[in-house]
Amino acid sequence: MAGSTPTTQASDLSALFSLVARGDQEAFGKLYDAVSGPVLGLVITILRDPAQSEEVAQEVFVELWRTAARYRPDRGSAMNWVLTLAHRRAVDRIRSTTASANREHRAALLDQAPAYDEVSEQVEARLERQQVRRCMKTLTELQRQSVTLAYYRGLTYREVAELLGAPLGTVKTRLRDCLGGTA
Repeated sequence: MAGSTPTTQASDLSALFSLVARGDQEAFGKLYDAVSGPVLGLVITILRDPAQSEEVAQEVFVELWRTAARYRPDRGSAMNWVLTLAHRRAVDRIRSTTASANREHRAALLDQAPAYDEVSEQVEARLERQQVRRCMKTLTELQRQSVTLAYYRGLTYREVAELLGAPLGTVKTRLRDCLGGTA
């Protein structure tokens, strides 16, 4: 289309679209030659990444091949239609890349955050320790020994009962009295 006027070039592109819509591969080659420079130039301007720009430009040409029949000359020039498709594809790529990066960032933050159960267990353990400390101030010596063995040395109720020579039920009752029914 070298040497043609803009009006001639626009009508030539419109005619090429008509042929491409009917599956004419040679017409598609001519259409490609006529618009590939402006398409790639626009996409590079938007994406600023040559590799992604080439991918998006290729997607534009695949779309042009598949949707050539949708072009309507009465709605605007063929070049404007092609560049509108290219612009939309480039913007879609930016949105997709941004959304993907945001998802990866959120996933990384979730990986860093402790699991809910872990946090819940830590809070419960802290509250239980505070309650045990408060309770220790009000206990008899035998009760204090039971709590110390169970909560500070990590012994089971049965082990506490054996060490103190007290019945298991009594140890449980002492601890339950101290912790308000949570033992």
